[in-house]
Amino acid sequence: MANPSVETVNTSSDKLMLVAGVLLVLAGFVGFFWLGGQEWYVRGAALVVGVIAGVVVGLLSTPGKGFIAFAKDSYKEVRKVVWPTRKEATQTTLVVFGFVFVMAVFLWVSDKSIEWVIFSAILGWK
Repeated sequence: MANPSVETVNTSSDKLMLVAGVLLVLAGFVGFFWLGGQEWYVRGAALVVGVIAGVVVGLLSTPGKGFIAFAKDSYKEVRKVVWPTRKEATQTTLVVFGFVFVMAVFLWVSDKSIEWVIFSAILGWK
């Protein structure tokens, strides 16, 4: 059974836009290092312009538009989350720490018991 929710880049224009976006980002990095003798703000501007242009071109493609829609839907879902109060978070944290402490003591007692059985009772080592 095929998974219909998987998206692929099918059109050549989408592939071309994604390749152009990657090339623009790479051009920004190349420009940053190629302009090594220039002032820092000139080099930074080349990098920022290349990265921003590449991201914009990538987001204008069909997969980019799908990513924007996904990001908007994710933001809407995060806004629906009911976050715990400070008191609830503190109580939950204390319960977790308590459980970890009890498990640590249990594992320590188990380890020492097994150690005593093997080394003292079976092997006779003191």
